[in-house]
Amino acid sequence: MSLARPGTPGATRTCPHCKATILESANVCPSCRHHLRFDPDAVQSAQLRSVPLRVEGTIRPPTGDNALEYSVVLTIRNADGQEIERHVMGVGALFTGEERSFTVEVEAVEVRGYRARRKH
Repeated sequence: MSLARPGTPGATRTCPHCKATILESANVCPSCRHHLRFDPDAVQSAQLRSVPLRVEGTIRPPTGDNALEYSVVLTIRNADGQEIERHVMGVGALFTGEERSFTVEVEAVEVRGYRARRKH
């Protein structure tokens, strides 16, 4: 959970469905996609939402009888390059003729009504 106080930008809570840590302001859990509360301003909220980063890729094992093991690791760093978080998102193996596709997406929502504050 974040150190931000409830009601401030960046404050987090636990999804009651999948137990993922999510933003307190979320109306839909980004992990399990369950609706968490009714949003009468859903159209306006959707207009404030953006996807500033989206990366897609596909991997295949080398040809022959060898398998390819993989680990999907997500690392978040601040502007100084210091690691903030690191998570193993999944692991597995691919065999001849198989492939896996991956998408990394960062969703962002503009928070209005708050003055920008920098953490020290």
